[in-house]
Amino acid sequence: MNPPNYPASLAAFISRFQLQLPQASQISHNVRPAAVLIPIVCRPEPTLLLTRRADSLRKHAGQVAFPGGKTDADDGSAIVTALREAQEEVAIPPQAVTVIGQMAPLDSSTGFQVTPIVGLIPPEVEFHANEAEVADVFEMPLREALTLSRYYPLDIHRGGHTHRIYLSWYQSQFVWGLTAAIIRRLAQQVSL
Repeated sequence: MNPPNYPASLAAFISRFQLQLPQASQISHNVRPAAVLIPIVCRPEPTLLLTRRADSLRKHAGQVAFPGGKTDADDGSAIVTALREAQEEVAIPPQAVTVIGQMAPLDSSTGFQVTPIVGLIPPEVEFHANEAEVADVFEMPLREALTLSRYYPLDIHRGGHTHRIYLSWYQSQFVWGLTAAIIRRLAQQVSL
């Protein structure tokens, strides 16, 4: 039965996400755990909340990302990490997030094994960027984000190996790397 306050498109997404097995991940060579929150804002037209990292950051400056970061020793789970980081970066109260599941971890180019956590956010939650970490917060319609044809492959040759990354754009935002890979994998998981 659909929760009464979710639009039909969001209820269908939740069902498909929870009924499909996540893609098997490759054997990870990364040992440092991290997690990101994939915040889905429960608007009549559901949206995906994304951030653009501050230009002053040492790593991934100016890149579009999900709220998230490395796991602290006392976090206890990827869910706790994702919720803690989302609160620190964009002021999403952990109690406002309805976690519907997690995806298989992905390896980052910086040596982290990143676990994406999918959570639903009520539309009345106000987002406030932590200016030390986040330059911008924006929303992308979930329907658009989950359109597989919007992700363009690019093969990069580095260190004698070929790595495939994905590129996408939304309005003036350039989405690529791990963030694009996570959204694309989510789109694959829920596609029928």
